Amino acid sequence: MRRGPRRSWSAVVLACAVVVPAGCADFDDSTAETDWRSAPELSAEAGPQPQLPEAEGSAEPGGPSTSQTPVPPPEGCTDYDKAVIATCLDTVSAVAALPSDGSSVTALAGERRSGEVFLVNSDGEPQEYATLDVEPTGDGGLTGLALSPTYAEDGLVFAYLTTAEDNRIVRFAEGQEPQPVLTGIPKGADHNRGALLAGADGSLLVATGDAGDAAAAADRTSLAGKILRIDPSGAPAGDNPAADSAVYARGLHAPGGMCGTEDGSRLWVTDQTADRDAVYRIEAGEELSVPAWTWKDRPGVSGCADWTDMLAVSTEQAGNIQNLPLTEDGSVGGEPQVTLDGEDNGYGLLGSLDQVTGDVAVAGTINKDGGTPVSSDDRVVLIVRQPASGSGRD
Repeated sequence: MRRGPRRSWSAVVLACAVVVPAGCADFDDSTAETDWRSAPELSAEAGPQPQLPEAEGSAEPGGPSTSQTPVPPPEGCTDYDKAVIATCLDTVSAVAALPSDGSSVTALAGERRSGEVFLVNSDGEPQEYATLDVEPTGDGGLTGLALSPTYAEDGLVFAYLTTAEDNRIVRFAEGQEPQPVLTGIPKGADHNRGALLAGADGSLLVATGDAGDAAAAADRTSLAGKILRIDPSGAPAGDNPAADSAVYARGLHAPGGMCGTEDGSRLWVTDQTADRDAVYRIEAGEELSVPAWTWKDRPGVSGCADWTDMLAVSTEQAGNIQNLPLTEDGSVGGEPQVTLDGEDNGYGLLGSLDQVTGDVAVAGTINKDGGTPVSSDDRVVLIVRQPASGSGRD
């Protein structure tokens, strides 16, 4: 087996269109745009690098944080960084955190090119969970994972993937064959990537790329370049803007990820275009034309996490976290603070991001696909909430 041994530890302490969708399957199993400005260098006054979770037997509370303590470089698949919970995977483009009380972290990690899904946790080896049939040409393959809204009862997982025929959503449980949920999402030479987010109301949100046709993003009759909102069987959610359509919002091109508050009252999607990267507030029935923030330097925005007073956005080209301060009404209140942005305190290129608790998210690295991998790449790592600098509150 290609995954060698790695260090383990006991429980980690986390203190710190109107269209009826084609191919639906029914199963019994159950703001104004903000002008871009270059991001400032993060100073001590603006907030420290996030503290990483402490393992049992490490520094006592109040002692030096991991960011202040040198971490030995990886040795093969062994990684000495306390925040690394899985190693020696390949291009981890999709992650989904399992329910947690915050005392430990377990997640599903999906490889874009192989379609393999692994169960990873903070004190064990990755375990094979499922293998999905994918076509990874361009930016396609396995690019999204989300737990069923009723995962505790049915154990189902949704995946967004590219096949030889189309982009589609499937669902599966451990040890079972995947079943199609929504098929026929347009496929092209590029911009096949997609993202998933389980809604607080039991629906499933789906971000689709424009499949290389920028005009499709505004076309109400196409499933490309959209936010779709469906029920677990693949049918349009009951209170969508148009009752017979899965389209919830439109205007995407190459979405990187979605996130939101726990109650679903605030939702975000990241997107990459030819001239800028952007993050949008998702509003029902609206065209995504006015970003909450844009990046003209195009760091490659991917996943995100809503920390209530801070929106963390991972990047797959710059290889850092862009922390956007939020005001009380959820608007972006200042320039992003950049963290995890160097060889000594970063993990390289970051793909997906999924929130575990109000202070911790799990992320996958994609260094084997255009980055500079270390011996333990690709990895699943924990990202701890960046303290707010004070600029984001009114």
